[in-house]
Amino acid sequence: MAKVVVIGGGIAGLTAATTLASRLGDKVEVTVLTKEPYYVSGPTRPLILTDEERFERIIRDYGYVGSLGIKVVYGAVSSIDPGNRVVKYVESPPYGTAGGALSYDYLIVAPGVVFDGSGITGYGKWWWVNSNVYDPGMLTELKSKLWSINQGTVLIYAPKAPYRCAPAPTETTLLAHTVLKHRGVRDRVRVIHVDANDKTQPPIIADKVKELYDKAGIELVTNQDITELSSNEVVTRSGERYKFDVLAMLEPNRAPSFIRDAGLGDNWFEVRSPTDLRHIKYDDVLAAGDAARLPYPKNQEIAFESALFAVNKILEDLGVGDRVNVQYAFVGWAYLGNIEGRLETLSLQFGFDYTQQTPKPIKDPEPKREYTVQKDRWMQTYLSKLFGY
Repeated sequence: MAKVVVIGGGIAGLTAATTLASRLGDKVEVTVLTKEPYYVSGPTRPLILTDEERFERIIRDYGYVGSLGIKVVYGAVSSIDPGNRVVKYVESPPYGTAGGALSYDYLIVAPGVVFDGSGITGYGKWWWVNSNVYDPGMLTELKSKLWSINQGTVLIYAPKAPYRCAPAPTETTLLAHTVLKHRGVRDRVRVIHVDANDKTQPPIIADKVKELYDKAGIELVTNQDITELSSNEVVTRSGERYKFDVLAMLEPNRAPSFIRDAGLGDNWFEVRSPTDLRHIKYDDVLAAGDAARLPYPKNQEIAFESALFAVNKILEDLGVGDRVNVQYAFVGWAYLGNIEGRLETLSLQFGFDYTQQTPKPIKDPEPKREYTVQKDRWMQTYLSKLFGY
């Protein structure tokens, strides 16, 4: 019986775990190691700012995963020893054991990303002034601030790509505008989006985002990464200073440090190719999802597809002829808020077909309410498939 350990209980990790369990049955023992006894979905989370989403709709537990015969261990990875095929972990309260070690025949590393502000001067002291849509607690705080501020400045920041969910900073910006407009205080609150990239992300919709920013009176500053943070001000690399009353800053992203410590990569897990997710040195250690160095956006669909490519490589190694049909392509939706201030968010549909030699872009330039509904249905479908409800 092959022993597979999967680090990470998110979309990539559970896609790999459930697919292997269903394909191989009693020929495989699958263990998922995850930090928390619950999962909070990301794609529709920004709509919590406008009361169009609720946490209870996007939080799931791992009971269904256990019912599939998959063992779920709650703990935080302390080290990976790829030479001896061992993953060590420590207790992750409130559930779990006091720590331990998991041996494996195959390891799939899918822990997601770390939001690392340590390179920003002052971050260690003033981290607590920041809030964003990526962390549930910070999201709740950001919502409270947007619904209570009456005058001042809201500043949103996007670091250099790649980072998780490319549209999220622009979604945050436009949803912040929507809330302020709805409350009737937008003319007294300055909204600034500072972006370390030359365009808002993803670039395919940057033109439409700029058009909406201009209509909404949102200030956009590009090619400026934040290097300093204080209680009410950020400083960019070029020396520009921006004061804020509300800060929604996404820190630079990287893979967890245990990947670097195990020699599996520096900022990202080094894979052989987008379709061969094995580590460049170890045949039995694979990556999936945001932690892998891939030439694609870090989003849910790519996480799902990369997990299936990882599964196929394990099936191939085990001599199983029936592979999963998968290719890199996605259609997604970016929330564009409602510049009139109605709490009825419009969305833009876009995507890429990476099966082409030159990736083929897909975009409907017209924002639609229908796309917001489609994104919700798409997310709920994923949750039902992986978590059973």
